[in-house]
Amino acid sequence: MTPHLPPTPFLRRDILGGLGSIAVASMLRAEDAWQPPDGLPMIPQRAKRVIWLFMRGGVSHMESFDPKPMLTKYAGKSIGETPYKDVQDPEKLKKVRVVVVNDANGKQRNVIYPLQTGYKRYGQCGIEISDWFPNIGSCADEIAFIRSMWTTDDNHGAQVQFHSGRHMLEPRVPTLGAWVTYGLGSMTDNLPSFINMGPRFFDVRDGHYLGPAYDAVNLKVDPKNPLTYAAPEFQIGKPQQVAQFDLIHRLNMLSAEQYPGDKTLAARMKSYQLAFNMQTAVPETMNLDAESAETKKLYGMDDKVAEPFARQLIVARRLAERGVRFIQLQHGDGAAGAWDSHSGLKKNHSSLAQQVDKPISGLLKDLKQRGMLEDTLVVFATEFGRTPGSQGSDGRDHHPYGFSVWMAGGGIKGGTIHGRTDELGFHAVEHPHYVTDVHATILHLLGLDPHRLEVPGRKRLERDFGRVIPQILA
Repeated sequence: MTPHLPPTPFLRRDILGGLGSIAVASMLRAEDAWQPPDGLPMIPQRAKRVIWLFMRGGVSHMESFDPKPMLTKYAGKSIGETPYKDVQDPEKLKKVRVVVVNDANGKQRNVIYPLQTGYKRYGQCGIEISDWFPNIGSCADEIAFIRSMWTTDDNHGAQVQFHSGRHMLEPRVPTLGAWVTYGLGSMTDNLPSFINMGPRFFDVRDGHYLGPAYDAVNLKVDPKNPLTYAAPEFQIGKPQQVAQFDLIHRLNMLSAEQYPGDKTLAARMKSYQLAFNMQTAVPETMNLDAESAETKKLYGMDDKVAEPFARQLIVARRLAERGVRFIQLQHGDGAAGAWDSHSGLKKNHSSLAQQVDKPISGLLKDLKQRGMLEDTLVVFATEFGRTPGSQGSDGRDHHPYGFSVWMAGGGIKGGTIHGRTDELGFHAVEHPHYVTDVHATILHLLGLDPHRLEVPGRKRLERDFGRVIPQILA
């Protein structure tokens, strides 16, 4: 395990004299009393790593994992004309904080829009899943479906909120992947602990006050150019490159002897060594030639529509095998995200579901047959759902009051259906969960206590910590 690098509130140089020395000495004693995480689990650990699948733009919960037949029954009527008009009680709508006033999106949509696909029950758990996700449906008994998520942002800054727990109107704070890396460190010296694949907007950093060492490393599934600046700028032989790194290392060691308390220098030395190791490890991980034809077919690489995401998920599994702690995949290009179906929802969602459905089921089945699912946590999430009412003639707007996510793998009770939205899919009405409850559950399964992941002087809100969801734990 590589050494943990805590954030540095200031660098220790020469201590000031007089009253200044007393003040600084007091600060140093306070700092020394605080101990950063040591990279070991704080509580019993059920999962060692996370594969985080995030669908950017807002997946319709009604046309995925929480079908609502009442939408079809009352299609074309206003919500006020149904038995469920109380869903628009102003008191129930107060939790949203509007980022862009008078934006065309994120509004109440009153005319009910029917379901755009059928659905059926899957697995022994009997969960109803839409016809757009039959392959994920075949894995239903491995999955815990949470149908009662809610958030407070009605625009796409909710992507930041789902990753960090904080609203876009608040200062940026570390994301879940950064906290996991901070708490547990790395399992490998050859690859980063935290990797992101796919597009990011709004906020492309993760570490924030923890420091850049806890940002995700962005990786492209391209064997020829997987990582920006990974290859030397000029052609250079391996012996010459080794000699260069050896010289840099010796120079850094001299500086380290002169400034033994300089944690920034220590982090930089570690990053140089990791960069050198990655030049071999990353291309090897990206090379799928060693994967069998059966494995590639399992993920859907024989399907042109599914192939790009299938390739990413095979790489995700290979990264997990090689010790990467948090593997984050973002699906859906564009600033808002491709799942943002304000119009043409049927065409949009059916096409995007075809891109991800088989690859995701392939990942779950592949992890299980390799014995990895028992200690790998797979999460399927999105920033919010879609409105029960129509936007325009054939779309749905952003909907933060109730939506669905799911989790599978290490420590999760498969075949679980937890929480409920009302008959229109409007509000989370049974076991509602704010987004950081998902974070708390993941950290708990990884053996971490979110209340003990802290930095002196950095106030965390109670909501930031979240609450573990015991009903979905095995």
